[in-house]
Amino acid sequence: MVYFLGKCRRSKMKLLKQFIRYYKPYRFLFYTDMACAVLVSAVDLSFPQILNYLSKNLFTQNKVIILKSLGFAGLALFSFYVIKYFCQYFITSWGHIMGARMEADMRRDLFNHFQRLSFSYYDQNNTGEMMSRLVNDLFDISELAHHGPENLFISALKIIGSFILLLMLNVKMTLILFGVTLIMVIFSIQRNIRMKAVFMDNRVKIAKINSSLQDSLAGIRVVKSFANEEVERKKFTSSNQEFLISKSRSYKLMGGYQAWNSFFAGLLYIVVVVSGGYFIAQGSLQVPELAIYILYINIYVNPLEVLINFTEQFQKGFAGFSRFMDILGTAPEIVDKPGAIPLENIRGEIAYQNVSFRYNNDYDVLQNVSLRINAGRNAALVGPSGGGKTTLCSLLPRFYDVAAGSVTIDGKDIRDLTLESLRNAIGIVQQDVYMFSGTIRDNIIYGKPGAADQKMIEAARNANIHDFIMSLEEGYETFVGERGIRLSGGQKQRIAIARVFLKNPPILILDEATSSLDNESERYIQESLEKLSKNRTTIVIAHRLSTIKNADEIIVITDEGIKERGTHRQLIAQEGIYARYYKMQFEGLESYDMI
Repeated sequence: MVYFLGKCRRSKMKLLKQFIRYYKPYRFLFYTDMACAVLVSAVDLSFPQILNYLSKNLFTQNKVIILKSLGFAGLALFSFYVIKYFCQYFITSWGHIMGARMEADMRRDLFNHFQRLSFSYYDQNNTGEMMSRLVNDLFDISELAHHGPENLFISALKIIGSFILLLMLNVKMTLILFGVTLIMVIFSIQRNIRMKAVFMDNRVKIAKINSSLQDSLAGIRVVKSFANEEVERKKFTSSNQEFLISKSRSYKLMGGYQAWNSFFAGLLYIVVVVSGGYFIAQGSLQVPELAIYILYINIYVNPLEVLINFTEQFQKGFAGFSRFMDILGTAPEIVDKPGAIPLENIRGEIAYQNVSFRYNNDYDVLQNVSLRINAGRNAALVGPSGGGKTTLCSLLPRFYDVAAGSVTIDGKDIRDLTLESLRNAIGIVQQDVYMFSGTIRDNIIYGKPGAADQKMIEAARNANIHDFIMSLEEGYETFVGERGIRLSGGQKQRIAIARVFLKNPPILILDEATSSLDNESERYIQESLEKLSKNRTTIVIAHRLSTIKNADEIIVITDEGIKERGTHRQLIAQEGIYARYYKMQFEGLESYDMI
């Protein structure tokens, strides 16, 4: 138990140090904010003392002296509150700006880390939950970053300052007051421990809501096509209700917490009135001193209430920062090894040597597979679903790493190469084309950011899409809609091909690029792909066997590995797996086990 508590404390201290690190770029703002907090506290603490001084030394004088001095006293107090005004303005405005800048830095770090994380992370995590961490959690952290140090510092100054001044007025009464405050603090700490777990649960539940919302909205066309709006409503209602229950628990805890602390605050006033009356009766306290004492009690109690109200914000922000650091602490599985070299002077010779691979320690998708594709050649992969065709292609740009064996390009192990140079050397056209929200220009130019318009148009011509683009009212500035919803499947596919033409990579992967298209679109795209494949090492995954008849080599892959290799004519002559699939397609039979 002692070891566990010690480990928790070390973990919290580590989190605190990581949190403080984000203040470093804004040290000037932070220190100025704290200086303003000191001045605000000093003005609040000085008022009862000034009143005490005036009561004893000025208001006991004759009328003439009082009236003569009153203007100076009022002017001095006015100047104090002018100073407080500017300090309060700085704290509220620039303090929040500092918090917003820290939030932006954290969002940048989180987004950059998301970009570094490997495919395996995205295989296991939901986009909606990631969005929740980028938006909801970071907002709470921003509020904590601003209000945390400020509230703690101002409250500490006021509590300590007023406590010292209260001791100067009456030691015995202040010690009684301190005893009640100590009970209040112990109670607050115990309640805080309970609230931390509840607020962490709030973060998890709101992430589930975002996850459900993202799934439903991203798949809204599927939802409507199946008339499953009610199913989605039920799913969302379930996660929404879970969040409501979690939120209700937190508010009940906060309600009890604040009510008890309000009771303790009232108890402080009761203690002051009763003990004050007792000490007045004993002759050790004067009535004016009790009035000043009560003024200081207001200053003493107010920061206590601020700290009590701050507790909810602290727990939310700390829970959010803990989740934030959990992601930053997730190491990418695929990174450049020390001393990695760039891939240069690429010929495009690819070799898989005794490669084995499995997803998340599951069954082996590939076992001891060896394959060589000569530079500039066109190799087609065919076979049943689950045979490992897409996996083989995913290993080449290191979307995943092999479990055993090696993959080489021009004799160089791809693990010894920099990821950027490796992936720049490979162009991928997939069946499920992703269009970014923006214009056609944005989506083509993504292949080579900063490319000249002339190069972009040339790429579009090569992809047989330029004439269609020019027929649109806004041409290349046409907005494509979310995920390219305003374009047909064939149009999106050709824009994706133009993107790769612009990239101009020496190695090309075509992952079922024509499988879901109509015959006319397939003809256009096949022409574009043949042009794109020229003089490049190309790996094609296809289930329309008519599209790969002219491949230099066709490789049949099943869950038992590579079963057949050869040209179209050679494999037909063998009358094996490939010949059977070919006959199924061209004799009007359906092949249920081909992708």
